[in-house]
Amino acid sequence: MKFDTPAGTNPIDQLKVIGKPFDRIDGPRKTTGTAPYAYEHRAPNAAYGHVVGAAIAKGRITSIDLSAAKGAPGVLAIVTADNAGKLGKGNFNTARLLGGPEIEHYHQAVALVVAETFEQARAAGALVRVDYARGKGAFDLAAERDGAKPSKDQPDIKVGDFAAAFAAAPVTLDATYHTPDQAHAMMEPHATVAAWEGDQLTLWTANQMIDWSRGDVAKTLGIPREKVRLISPYIGGGFGGKLFVRADAILAALGAKAAGRPVKVALPRPLMFNNTTHRPATIQRIRIGATREGKITAIGHENWSGDLPGGGIENAVQQTRLLYAGPNRLITARLAVLDLPEGNAMRAPGEAPGLMALEIAMDEMAEKLGMDPIEFRIRNDTQVDPEKPERRFSQRQLIECLRLGADRFGWSKRSATPAAVRDGAWLVGMGVAAGFRNNLVMKSAARIRLSPAGRVTVETDMTDIGTGTYTIIAQTAAEMMGVPLTSVEVKLGDSSFPVSAGSGGQWGANSATAGVYAACVKLRETVAQKLGFNSADAVFAGGKVRSGNRSVPLGKAAARGEIVVEDQIEFGDLAKKYQQSTFAGHFVEAAVHNYTGEIRIRRMLAVCAAGRILNPKSARSQVIGAMTMAAGAALMEELAVDKRFGFFVNHDLAGYEVPVHADIPHQEVIFLDEVDPVSSPMKAKGVGELGICGVAAAVANAVYNATGVRVRDYPVTLDKLLERLPTPQDR
Repeated sequence: MKFDTPAGTNPIDQLKVIGKPFDRIDGPRKTTGTAPYAYEHRAPNAAYGHVVGAAIAKGRITSIDLSAAKGAPGVLAIVTADNAGKLGKGNFNTARLLGGPEIEHYHQAVALVVAETFEQARAAGALVRVDYARGKGAFDLAAERDGAKPSKDQPDIKVGDFAAAFAAAPVTLDATYHTPDQAHAMMEPHATVAAWEGDQLTLWTANQMIDWSRGDVAKTLGIPREKVRLISPYIGGGFGGKLFVRADAILAALGAKAAGRPVKVALPRPLMFNNTTHRPATIQRIRIGATREGKITAIGHENWSGDLPGGGIENAVQQTRLLYAGPNRLITARLAVLDLPEGNAMRAPGEAPGLMALEIAMDEMAEKLGMDPIEFRIRNDTQVDPEKPERRFSQRQLIECLRLGADRFGWSKRSATPAAVRDGAWLVGMGVAAGFRNNLVMKSAARIRLSPAGRVTVETDMTDIGTGTYTIIAQTAAEMMGVPLTSVEVKLGDSSFPVSAGSGGQWGANSATAGVYAACVKLRETVAQKLGFNSADAVFAGGKVRSGNRSVPLGKAAARGEIVVEDQIEFGDLAKKYQQSTFAGHFVEAAVHNYTGEIRIRRMLAVCAAGRILNPKSARSQVIGAMTMAAGAALMEELAVDKRFGFFVNHDLAGYEVPVHADIPHQEVIFLDEVDPVSSPMKAKGVGELGICGVAAAVANAVYNATGVRVRDYPVTLDKLLERLPTPQDR
């Protein structure tokens, strides 16, 4: 099915199942421990692999001594670059997944020890002796900033005459903000069970994008992609860190080949931090010029980030291109070559760190103007792409998000004067930020089966990373085929199924359900034809098909055997005609202890405009999870870089702090009533990444309102406040 014109009225609009807050159908398996994650797959006679990571960040291996390891109890095989055979590099990998002799980053895999038990493999791994010649590396973004080069991923944008307009503006801001390297820190480790049957490889692995990764496994191993099968039915969190093939998958495959039996490999927590991808640090300079009435005349956003040679930028400027009006604009991105572990996508890549800076800058500018920060944002709203005014937004309710949020949150009670509100020894403040994330869509396919009993089975390689994909796909099929949710079975995460959009970029739910919609349209036509109905007149409801006075059970169409259809949604060029985005207003109340500088978030609110909400319960869960992640980014999450030796020091959950229950207060989420016919037949958009976009800035703005101390260097920790806090008052 080609989607190249805005959606009209269709069966999804019935909203009998879609739009309802159904519990997740995979919930019972998750809560009873019967949902098998990758490492839990029971492969017969499986051995265990332990990954040995490089002890340097850049240089060469001069020698490897495997003799002690080979003689250790239970050892079956040891894989290194010397005996692995010729390996390629996947399209989505920046560094090679098995290093040697060249080392590209710290903890790059250099060996896999395979043994009868996990303990034996780990013990033998400690006996592998590697000698290195350390090379000189670059590990400090600030030190490499001046040598950073323009990015091919984000060409410079110049609209009007920014320099002249900024110089002429009566009110200006010129500020620089820093965001740190951050880790995905998902619960489930990167893990794979690999098994060969002849030349056919099967990987049970933790992966968000089955088709991408199937292709990269094949390319890396140098085998035909049809010889590779990936299976990922359940994934314990990804956040972008499992979009791509990592060392666990490739080394499990190599280890299984070497040992002649299935092999299990899980990356220990330090290798999850240093061996896999992370969100790169940024340095962002933002300049805003405005009239005294608060209209932006010039806006400039320059961003610096780093990655390994051949890597890409953290595109923190992309929201600035579209969020606010302003006739004179300068947008640039520069990429520094760093020898730190690979940088890549992490929840809302680009917008999440970009809004951490932009939305503080908007508050700082509002203060210079003597304006309420919400009013300043509203005054600079735009209904068209500022770079291409002829291109309108398909839907844009940012003003509604901000106004409704302000009313619900009690914004009118906020003091415009910082450090003016106290609660005992606590300084209390409110902060706001706009949320923005582009709406992305991808081609997605599904296979639908109809049984004689009237049961509907959906098969697609779409994945569920804890987001509720099983449920919304079941809801889509139930709505389209007129059956209860209990009559739908959903099978996901297998490369033998039709290729879907996969989970990532906030495109998964909308695209994958649209693919199921397309397949269901085809099934409806097939059923109507078999029953002798005109498909245009047939009504699918209550497990039956009705046309005029005739009503037939749905399953009767398959009386002679199961009906199987397959189709995909392909998106046309509507994105070129309309700018498709999602918006939010984020509100935070925070308290800062006047004596210790301790920061406590007290309340959080998100008001979201993201198209049709397919399941309000699972969508709310996605947003509050994203808000929690953003609270961590605001107050505690930072990978500490050893700038001498090029690795992340706090590479576990003891040193890398993430929010716990005690850190997160009541969170309220409101979804505006919105459908977007330009987006897809579902008239939906993504929401899981919108929830993180802007929240960290709302926290930082609340801390400023509470204390009068402006911090432009994330995370906003107490040491950055303590010496500048107001003089404590006696209670």
